[in-house]
Amino acid sequence: MDIANSLQELWHTTGIYGFFAGGFGNFAMIVVGCVLIWLAIKKQFEPLLLLPIGFGGILANIPMAGIVEPGGFLYIVYNFGVANGLFPLIIFMGVGAMTDFGPLLANPKTALLGAAAQFGIFTTLLGALALSGALDAIDFSLKDASAIGIIGGADGPTAIFLASKLSPDLLGAIAVAAYSYMALVPIIQPPIMRLLTTKEERSIEMKQLRHVPKAEKIIFPLLVLFLCVLLLPSATPLIGMLMFGNLLKESGVVDRLSDTAQHSLINIVTIFLGLSVGSKLAADKFLKGETLGILVLGLVAFAIGTATGLLLAKLMNKISREKINPLIGAAGVSAVPMAARVVNKEGLKNNPHNFLLMHAMGPNVAGVIGSAVAAGVLLSLCGGG
Repeated sequence: MDIANSLQELWHTTGIYGFFAGGFGNFAMIVVGCVLIWLAIKKQFEPLLLLPIGFGGILANIPMAGIVEPGGFLYIVYNFGVANGLFPLIIFMGVGAMTDFGPLLANPKTALLGAAAQFGIFTTLLGALALSGALDAIDFSLKDASAIGIIGGADGPTAIFLASKLSPDLLGAIAVAAYSYMALVPIIQPPIMRLLTTKEERSIEMKQLRHVPKAEKIIFPLLVLFLCVLLLPSATPLIGMLMFGNLLKESGVVDRLSDTAQHSLINIVTIFLGLSVGSKLAADKFLKGETLGILVLGLVAFAIGTATGLLLAKLMNKISREKINPLIGAAGVSAVPMAARVVNKEGLKNNPHNFLLMHAMGPNVAGVIGSAVAAGVLLSLCGGG
């Protein structure tokens, strides 16, 4: 009898029993994790994040492993660096250290294109609230809708930072949507570009950008930080770390610190950030009606952000003497530098002499600042700062 009880207890501790006892939700999410890993390896869709997120999702759905329960190692890592917003801020510092704001400084009006691309964030916020009121299966609060809308900024760290502050329960779905759509930039954006512009517009050649002196590049991060402090203090964590990283790079006197921020530090944090986000893909949190709504709304946000950047660029051509190629407006979403590369590729398709990469980097890096500012605005509105 004792042997039978022991065998029964042993059976109850196996993963096979756990999968049967808990339903097939965990198994389904493990499959989702495997798909994310496949996309990272086979398709190279944002592999630096999708691979650890997928693996973290697998770990989070192993029955009775306790990995995401209090005391589990992913629980500890999540609370150490994601729940308090630390990991996204460190990544923003690394992004700043890798960013050259020269193209933006050389053509400041392209900052408007980065701002226009954030229109998708606030449109989608309203859409999330409307969807919540229309469908019984979906219930989004203002904080939830704000966290979902930020997907339109195409900035994964900002999306994670805002979701951790406003809507931790939706963090997994928001992070997966944000990074998935960032990875799909080469697929999502070109049809929108061709729909909203003519071949003649896509063929416009732009003049070579002026050389930006080192002094301007050093003053810029300090100026942006001071403006942020005066006008929108709630955005200071994101803007501050972005500008600090950029100052490390442009100062030229702390190469070791700049190199650490650009490479070893950001790589270490990316590993733990991805695993922590994956821990939020547990079946009981992810397999809900809200998840499908987030995926749909995220795509809408991204499409609107791309479209508004293009349309503002076309409008600027109507009132400006110096023409700009409206394609660079699509780079206003802050998927750096992938969106700029897509713009350059589309430009070359229509004119083999049309090199738009550096011109597109202006709105591209402006979009990074714009998404951080939008996050600060939403934090202020929702009282999550």
